[in-house]
Amino acid sequence: MAQQDSRRLGRRIFLTSSAATLAGLAAPALAQTVLEPTVPRNLSGFQARRWQDHFGSLRNGAILVDVNARVLHFWSADQSVYKLYPTSVPLTEDLTRRGRTSVVRKVEGPSWSPTPAMLKRNPEWPSYVPPGPDNPLGTHALYLGWKYYRIHGTHDTRKIGRRSSNGCIGLYNEHIAELYQLTGPGTQVLLI
Repeated sequence: MAQQDSRRLGRRIFLTSSAATLAGLAAPALAQTVLEPTVPRNLSGFQARRWQDHFGSLRNGAILVDVNARVLHFWSADQSVYKLYPTSVPLTEDLTRRGRTSVVRKVEGPSWSPTPAMLKRNPEWPSYVPPGPDNPLGTHALYLGWKYYRIHGTHDTRKIGRRSSNGCIGLYNEHIAELYQLTGPGTQVLLI
């Protein structure tokens, strides 16, 4: 009889401790689900697109920037090259320009001067930054037909995939160097 009671007690202890263990494992997951606020992630929508949905032709090549997905698509004029790059995008909608333009100039080792609006918001900024590691335009820049707007590199890689610019589209320096070689004045650009 004592042996049977001992087995029952052992089984009760096992079941009770198992239930407590399972409850203990589930409780942190439940607390995490209920108590932790949703944190927006730093992710781009890396989804391939068709150029035909955005351009009538690939004359001079085409760049599509999807601001919401934080990604840049490039198609070469002969359709032999398709590239997809993560980007930084403007901080706010009022700094974001959408529509059609084109590359009007390319500069390797660009210098940078903040716009009058940038200096008004940030009077402590320098009025001119020469090419180099402190330059916010990185190693290469594609100047667009819109005044002050560029697709450029950045030395601050934390910005890629985020809303972090004052209007421009930023790429990793190695990506803008590659895009720089693939494009030229007249490359079509569409920001959506």
